Amino acid sequence: MEDMPLSHSGPQGTHRSSWKQWCLYSVIAPLLLLFSFSTLILTFLPFKTASEPCIAKFGPSPLKWQMTCPKLPCVNKTADEKLEILQNGLYLIYGQVAPNTTYKEPAPFVVRLRKNEDIIQALTNNSKLQNVGGTYELHAGDILELMYNSDHQVLKNHTYWGVVLLANPQYNP
Repeated sequence: MEDMPLSHSGPQGTHRSSWKQWCLYSVIAPLLLLFSFSTLILTFLPFKTASEPCIAKFGPSPLKWQMTCPKLPCVNKTADEKLEILQNGLYLIYGQVAPNTTYKEPAPFVVRLRKNEDIIQALTNNSKLQNVGGTYELHAGDILELMYNSDHQVLKNHTYWGVVLLANPQYNP
């Protein structure tokens, strides 16, 4: 039997691509595609970045609404832990809920983030800090509310939530 080499050698002077180059290209190509796709989406989206910051936050201390709104406010507080949206737009809702781990009443631990009486997020884990929120398209007149089954279920001094107007729906001429 004839001895055959395990690797095939190419003509002298040619180089084979190494696995390092392949890894580099396999990372760069998807990033370029993602960047191109994101650019296309942002070009055709009818949203324009908010020109002035409009932020509202409730808690943890003091337990009241704190607002930094421009001349035209984007939100209006209607009650403790309730907000009315005044401007159409893309909003970031953010927050942290600190469960009271000593709470032993029969009502189950449930925290609900609601928009117009509809639950958009529910938290049921009472063993650790919970993050609440996300990015939502909201419309003027929408009411946001963070609700608990019982006020004793959460540590209000360590619980907060708020909204930030990210973009307004304005068409570019």
